[in-house]
Amino acid sequence: MVTPRARLLASSMISGMAMAGLSAAAAYAQAAGPGPASAAAPADQATSVTEFVVTGSRIPQPNLTSTSPITVVGTEEAKLEGSVRAEDLLNNLPQVFAGQGSMISNGSSGTATVDLRGLGPARTLVLIDGRRVMPGDPAVPVTDLNFIPEQLIDRVEVLTGGASAVYGSDAVSGVVNFITLKNFEGVRLDAQIGGYQHDNGNKTIQDLNNARSFDPPTGSIWDGRQTSLGAILGVSSPDGKGNVETYFGYRNIQPIRQSERDYSNCSLGDAGAVFRCAGSGTTPYGHIISQDLAVQSKTYNFVVDQTGAGNTLRPIQPTDVFNFAPLNYYQRPDEQYTAGAYAHYEVNPHADAYMQLMFMDDHTRSQVAPSGIFGQTFNIACDSPLLSAQETQTLCTDAGLDAGDKATLNILRRNVEGGPRIEDLRHTDYRVVLGVKGEINADWNYDAYAQIGRAILAEEFINDVSLRRTAQALDAITDKDGNIVCRDPSGGCVPYLGVFSSAVPSAASLAFIGGAGFQEGATTEMVASASVTGKIPQLKSPWAEDAVGLAFGGEYRQEQLDFRTDNEFDTGDLAGQGGPTHGVNGSYSVYEGFGELRAPLIQNAPFVKSLGFEAGYRYSHYNIAGETNTYKVAGDWQPIEDIRFRAGFNRAVRAPNILELFTPNTVVLGLNNDPCAGPATQPGFPTEAQCANSGVSAALYGHIAASPSGQYNSLAGGSTDLKPEVAKTFTIGGVLTPRMLPGFSLSVDYFRIKVDGFIQALDPNITLAQCINTGNPFLCGFVHRAPGSGSLWLGTNGFVAATNVNAGFLKTSGLDFTAAYRLPLANLGWENGGSLSFVYSGTYLRQLITSPATPNIDPDTGKVTTQFDCAGLYGQTTCGTPNPKYRHHFRVTWRTPVEGLEVSAAWRYFGAVDSQTTSSNPYLSDPAHTFDVDRHIAAQNWFDLSGQWRLKDKLTFRAGVNNIFDKEPPLVGSFTGGSNGSFNGNTYPQTYDALGRFLFVGATVDF
Repeated sequence: MVTPRARLLASSMISGMAMAGLSAAAAYAQAAGPGPASAAAPADQATSVTEFVVTGSRIPQPNLTSTSPITVVGTEEAKLEGSVRAEDLLNNLPQVFAGQGSMISNGSSGTATVDLRGLGPARTLVLIDGRRVMPGDPAVPVTDLNFIPEQLIDRVEVLTGGASAVYGSDAVSGVVNFITLKNFEGVRLDAQIGGYQHDNGNKTIQDLNNARSFDPPTGSIWDGRQTSLGAILGVSSPDGKGNVETYFGYRNIQPIRQSERDYSNCSLGDAGAVFRCAGSGTTPYGHIISQDLAVQSKTYNFVVDQTGAGNTLRPIQPTDVFNFAPLNYYQRPDEQYTAGAYAHYEVNPHADAYMQLMFMDDHTRSQVAPSGIFGQTFNIACDSPLLSAQETQTLCTDAGLDAGDKATLNILRRNVEGGPRIEDLRHTDYRVVLGVKGEINADWNYDAYAQIGRAILAEEFINDVSLRRTAQALDAITDKDGNIVCRDPSGGCVPYLGVFSSAVPSAASLAFIGGAGFQEGATTEMVASASVTGKIPQLKSPWAEDAVGLAFGGEYRQEQLDFRTDNEFDTGDLAGQGGPTHGVNGSYSVYEGFGELRAPLIQNAPFVKSLGFEAGYRYSHYNIAGETNTYKVAGDWQPIEDIRFRAGFNRAVRAPNILELFTPNTVVLGLNNDPCAGPATQPGFPTEAQCANSGVSAALYGHIAASPSGQYNSLAGGSTDLKPEVAKTFTIGGVLTPRMLPGFSLSVDYFRIKVDGFIQALDPNITLAQCINTGNPFLCGFVHRAPGSGSLWLGTNGFVAATNVNAGFLKTSGLDFTAAYRLPLANLGWENGGSLSFVYSGTYLRQLITSPATPNIDPDTGKVTTQFDCAGLYGQTTCGTPNPKYRHHFRVTWRTPVEGLEVSAAWRYFGAVDSQTTSSNPYLSDPAHTFDVDRHIAAQNWFDLSGQWRLKDKLTFRAGVNNIFDKEPPLVGSFTGGSNGSFNGNTYPQTYDALGRFLFVGATVDF
């Protein structure tokens, strides 16, 4: 029987070897020492205590070296950081860019994703113990990190570069492999509680709020409590051949609203030299745009005057905005339950049967400002009793309309009485793995398994507004008794009185126009895989001691998706959804065969301690996307014990997912601007000939109403003609472990990844701009203006097509630096001073290039630009979240003379970025919208302090403070931040510490 102590030593050995052989960043956690009773064994593929399987290869080898850069993060780091979410642990790695997570509210999927190298979460493959993890949401077909049981993580191995030859599709920018505890014996209980503390003392921002009577918070606040409970129970069979372990987890996270931080209490406008409190043109009182007056070049933009009788119109003013920020969530509430069981039993040396059962139920809510009427078109009878005499004069008589006519109006009115919009999201996930592995003979092993993973979504959108019933409630008449009633009383219609007057709508009226929507669905992944690994003792290089290692096998995978929407979503009846959402149903399958070779060429020769070569190949046949193949070639050379060089080239692929293949074509608000909307007198307004390129008639030139929300229609959808993306990845670097400096290791690796046939939607903004500027008939063919109005936002008849295509490319390159050093303080003369561990991990981003589907053509010079680089830039939806050229994580841990007591400090650095509008690249450059307040975000530094105390390997206490100086996040205005989903609360909270200090205490006990 393997004792917990023996397992602890095994885990420590793996950690230490990983630090020296894989990457210095492997010491990220382990340099601080092994965790309390870390009951882990090597990954379950290994069949010999002297051989290991490293992420990126199936071939066991006698040491933990890799031809690909691998960063290893141990459970110790999670404890020191106070992480209760896998996303938080990974987001501190310099290679990781922010994805979906708990700090996103508007646009949240309720999931958490990982994005290696900034190439998108769909190009990062997530594994558990070397096996693929199913997509976590029908609408977001990538792994949900919430599914990973935090208490079961032994370590995380993050591989840079393509690995499709080993793991299949999606391993383009890299692989994140969660290695879980195996063969656990005993009982482990873990509990942690934490929360945020912030001192609201930003006088500048508070003054901006007070000037608009927005009542900002002041003083100290404690909020956002996070509670985590976990348990693991394990027992081995009496004969030592089997083990069963079960785990249970509970997590509860309390919400934080933007009203609880002074710097997020109002939406910041960035036009000008200083910030200002801005807001939405959808006001709590009626905001009326007359199309009839706009066509006649008359004043057409009004609001209901809140003074006097409250039923007259006046021209809109810049201060007529709604502060939508306070009710929005900064941190979403979340309640999660996880449970599962691992079991295996060695029937004989040739058959070790194993099983994994995993379950998660995660319930979260996103919350944003109240819904309302967001500029939709309504035809209001000029004799409507809802209109006052002054309103009838303004909207009808002045527009040349008679009493029997109808005024064509775009109405905006915030339904503040209805409360905030709430998106209730529940994900219920299951994963089952059944397999058998064992020895074929002394040199060969096999592993065969089948797995099924299923993620179920139930999503309800609450407190929205029904456009159909609102139109019915705005079509009013006077009955014989002089009462205002609905022309069509069906369904219990009650007139909506809050649009053309300052009257508060009745409860019955609010109930009638109120709307809710429901979406549900599931995504299912089925995998059957069999592989054989081993060596042919006779097949070896004459200059090497070890034989050639081989692996080969086959795999079948099927992906299914069934996503259903109710009538409200399907018809686009909900005002706050920006258009209809249709269900998606589809599936695809793939058959694959793969092989891998690892050949030691020279060993223990002068200046060649080791020289090795690796190769791998995978053939894939998709029933829809067709045939493709991937391969890898790599090598490593260790001239002496102190230094090792490595290099690798991979061809990787990403097959189109079900959404990209089968999503119905739908009109959505995906366009940010129509240059030909609004008065032609605006500075820089296109010429009549230019607007004519996009379908604007001479009569409509200068008379197309601009969208007050800045949102316009595009047509999005999938295509079954898509082919797999093809990536070529290259890495080269070295690892230094000098014998003259024991305990020190340094690695430097260069990476370059290029993805061709990039699956992307045509960018409607670029398509429209280039159509207007150049008249390119190909691009102009995608522009469809609404008949009559020429609009690209009124109704759904006007749009710019933006469907999925294989076009353009993605490319990134840079350098990874990792270093670790363990210094016994006795070396400095402090005999009983313990030791210091230093761990550094940094990344320099040289380029982050996108080549869109539509080229940029300068209308004056004819210069064609086909790509843009977002390295060092941020903003809008193009560069999106900040992409600094350099970032690092540096930790120092002191193992004190007090037995079991460690104190650790971390420095997180995030480099400076500039607004994308400052770039000279025509895709990004926008001098007119480059604002002093957020054209540059300075480098950010955060400092963390934590410690833990182990008592006789049975009880461990931990506590810490992240962001100990309560550093506020850098602030960005609403225009520069744009509609990027990760932009929330005037900053990027998935990237920057946005909520202040995070304090936590926790304990782990082993029985």
